[in-house]
Amino acid sequence: MRILGVDPGLRRTGFGVIESEGPRLRYVASGTIVVPADDDLSARLKIILDNLRQVVRDTAPDFAAVEKVFVNTNPASTLLLGQARGAALCALADTGLPVHEYTALQIKKSVVGTGRAAKTQVQSMVQHLLSLDGAPAADAADALACAICHAHISPMADRLREHGSHPAFARRGTRLRAGRLV
Repeated sequence: MRILGVDPGLRRTGFGVIESEGPRLRYVASGTIVVPADDDLSARLKIILDNLRQVVRDTAPDFAAVEKVFVNTNPASTLLLGQARGAALCALADTGLPVHEYTALQIKKSVVGTGRAAKTQVQSMVQHLLSLDGAPAADAADALACAICHAHISPMADRLREHGSHPAFARRGTRLRAGRLV
């Protein structure tokens, strides 16, 4: 399964593509879409949209995983980040990819083992898990981590869907919520 991870941002949008075969992960591609800060908002969003469409065409992923936006202290920044994320989601939806969303906490916990990991820890673990020669750039590492998170979570989610109608699961009401079994 080939997975495209996206770390949306209005100035820098990271992307990373991996292949997952059972527990094996293999690096395919990664990079950062750098958006000129002096362009107007609509032009900046179009750059994100067009470049992600091109990444999908070039790498042919089966699934996409996108980091969810969190609310920070500056509402204007949160709104702008949401618009960048919307452009990324539109690019992925336009190409017909199934899109899965994960919080930064889920991604860090899946890759590093703790949801409070620093960016450098994420970069180091991505480098280790994908056997890279060097640490990827921060935005690309976050996108690769998002793809790795999906590679780790999707098999369990698939099994839960398969067995969801089983009486043992139905009685207990077991399901997957926010990447956790509840």
